[in-house]
Amino acid sequence: MRSLHIENHRSHRIGWLRAAVLGANDGVVSVSSLVVGVAASGVGKGNLMLTGIAGLVAGALSMAAGEYISVQSQADTENADLARERRELAQVPESELEELTAIYVERGLTESLAKEVAVQLTAKDALGTHARDELGITETLMARPVQASLSSAAAFAVGAVVPIIACAVAPTASVSLVTSLATVATLALLGSVAAYVGGAVIWRGAVRVMFWGVLAMAITAGVGKLFGAAV
Repeated sequence: MRSLHIENHRSHRIGWLRAAVLGANDGVVSVSSLVVGVAASGVGKGNLMLTGIAGLVAGALSMAAGEYISVQSQADTENADLARERRELAQVPESELEELTAIYVERGLTESLAKEVAVQLTAKDALGTHARDELGITETLMARPVQASLSSAAAFAVGAVVPIIACAVAPTASVSLVTSLATVATLALLGSVAAYVGGAVIWRGAVRVMFWGVLAMAITAGVGKLFGAAV
């Protein structure tokens, strides 16, 4: 009796993982940079809190709009390609079968076996087969603009809350330090979780995310210190 071999792959996580990591990372880095940069200019804590909240709202809306437009453009392209395949399958099914056969031959099957596979898969789901094997469009990786938009906005807001809370609880004289430390810790956590979920090396993911976050805060703080004004 043959045993069932079950493999646990991570590719189905690509869509939401990308949106979540990008949104949370952008939220914590952007708002932290704003808070640290404005704090370096010497303004009061009330203005710092206002800056952080404004950054959260503006950033979340911007992420939602940008992600929706970007992913919707991908979805439009996919839908156009699928519509073309649907027309060709209705108008020239023989040519589409030959095209599918050629794809399988190129992948290593003999011509007779490739033809048999193409016939059977076409009989079961012609459009789905061409979408997957000719266009590279699968259900797992298909563009979902609304989902990506909401995920990015929510993740941005979650990340942006960290520097705002740090600013609220920190003594006025230590806002920059406390916010920076909270941000670095959050970035390390984000990088580690993303690497773990994606099956990558955890410490490498943490270091990569922390490096760019610290660099962004340092540059923004330098600008605020240099010009003595909110940036």
